[in-house]
Amino acid sequence: MQHPETPSETDVLADSSRPFERLVAIMARLRDPERGCPWDVEQTFATIAPYTIEEAYEVADAIQQADLVSLREELGDLLLQVVFHARMAEEVGAFNIEDVARAIGEKMISRHPHVFAQASIADAAAQSRAWEAQKAAERETKAAAAGRLAGALDGVPIGLPALTRALKLQKRAARAGFDWPAESALPQIKDKLAEEMAEIESARLTGSRQAVEDECGDLLFVCVNLLRHLDVDPESALRSSNAKFERRFRAVEATMAAEGVADLATAGLDRLEAAWQAVKADERR
Repeated sequence: MQHPETPSETDVLADSSRPFERLVAIMARLRDPERGCPWDVEQTFATIAPYTIEEAYEVADAIQQADLVSLREELGDLLLQVVFHARMAEEVGAFNIEDVARAIGEKMISRHPHVFAQASIADAAAQSRAWEAQKAAERETKAAAAGRLAGALDGVPIGLPALTRALKLQKRAARAGFDWPAESALPQIKDKLAEEMAEIESARLTGSRQAVEDECGDLLFVCVNLLRHLDVDPESALRSSNAKFERRFRAVEATMAAEGVADLATAGLDRLEAAWQAVKADERR
């Protein structure tokens, strides 16, 4: 009995009907030391990591803009990053893209026993609790394999955006019981905000730049705590405020341009503030 031949690299690269296999083959060619792209060949996990983070943000931006055409493109860029990392790992004999897919598939089945097994989950809140319990068990297994006890803050990636990481650290600590009771949290946080503002002023008077930075960080951390208790995502809230500021400032620029002001710095703060308030008023109508 004859067996079909394994498709050649050329066949796979030319076959757009198998897009994922084709993408994997494209990356293999790009990384080929003799026939590949010099830039791609030179890359490492560390040099590619910033691009991976950037692509994830561009996915989030497309979602924020409700731009599904851009979302398709940005998801492709992010997928390329996954394939890139998997290819580099395959080259050193660590794992390949199939191992990546297999591992996440097994993880999803393990974390959804109410879907793939006989477990029963009452609602989404119960699922979230079960999910966190499963992840905690996985962290304990990893810690035991490393010969140490698992900590509540294990596994919170250092590379996360600072606001997101602060939120995750606080949630982990809260699940361990380190949190104000819900009924008194907001007054406590209000007092803490005033305390941190006073400490910033004190640090400023000492003239220590490092002390000011430390206290400003503490203030931001408390702000994240406030948003957590209000069930507001800090990254989402700040992105929204950034977008609002950008929109309003561009409108101020347009107002000044219409009034013949080419350089905003010459307009004066009072005039710019008046234009800013006019823009805000227009948005409320």
